[in-house]
Amino acid sequence: MEKIVFLDRATLAPQIKLRKPGFAHEFVEYEKTAPEDVLTRLAGATIAITNKVALTKEVLDRLPGLKLVAVAATGTDCVDKAACQHRGIAVANIRGYALNTVPEHTFALMLALRRNLVAYRNDVLAGVWQKSGQFCFFDHPIHDLGGARLGIIGEGVLGQRVAEIGKAFGMVPMFAAHKGKQGLGPLYTPWSEVLATSDVISIHSPLTPETRNMLAMPEFRAMKRKPLIINTARGGLVDEGALVQALDEGLISGAGFDVTDGEPPRMDSPLMRVAGRPNVILTPHVAWASDEAQQALADQLVDNIENFVGGKPTNLVQSAY
Repeated sequence: MEKIVFLDRATLAPQIKLRKPGFAHEFVEYEKTAPEDVLTRLAGATIAITNKVALTKEVLDRLPGLKLVAVAATGTDCVDKAACQHRGIAVANIRGYALNTVPEHTFALMLALRRNLVAYRNDVLAGVWQKSGQFCFFDHPIHDLGGARLGIIGEGVLGQRVAEIGKAFGMVPMFAAHKGKQGLGPLYTPWSEVLATSDVISIHSPLTPETRNMLAMPEFRAMKRKPLIINTARGGLVDEGALVQALDEGLISGAGFDVTDGEPPRMDSPLMRVAGRPNVILTPHVAWASDEAQQALADQLVDNIENFVGGKPTNLVQSAY
């Protein structure tokens, strides 16, 4: 009989139904798990489920019965995959569930900032409308999406979907060539051109050593059209201190971020210090989290586990062999 342990069930909303696998098993779930409790809670487990709880080499080396790590997310950086490979532990992840929710959140941020909705809402609540003496007022600039140049960093399924929606708005999407690389084919616009000509830059890249801080002061200073910066991908892709400096110097017109470098962020972190500005929107890593997307994730998670136990594994990022 398999023993399945879910280390951080609270990373899925309580209304999301997680069906139990259709084979003999013991299922144990914890709302949250501190690092010092991981080993104890996984003792005797054959299948571990984690979203953000780290599974380190030190822990994995002491779990001889573990056969599968089922990650309840797409990113697998919380798992030491080299240690899993050494011990013959398979790792599976979730794919394709966020095709609507992340792009929709991206455009919610984009529309709110391009049309200055936060600033106008604040003014309405402060009574500025009544003081204006006419039917409307123009204290903050409003820009259409139609005709704007949309620079997209990351050409995966989410970046592609953002491009499709951008075209529907009449935007001109451009996929940025990978930083520091040339000759990547007709899909791509040179990195320097995307920086210089975009009205909005939307990030949809994984976080790797190569992509960390891919946008910093040199890049912000190359942004001639003072674009919005939208990040619904990963914290750490943008140098947050440099982002604040770029906002202060007027090098960019605003920022819509759903992710931070360290989550939750410290109250004195760069993004938290500017989160109250009308041209900054910071949301708590919820772009992925529509009810529909979370349910699709939960269903796929159990599918991955059932398929692995049934001998037909799916969504493996690393085989057990």
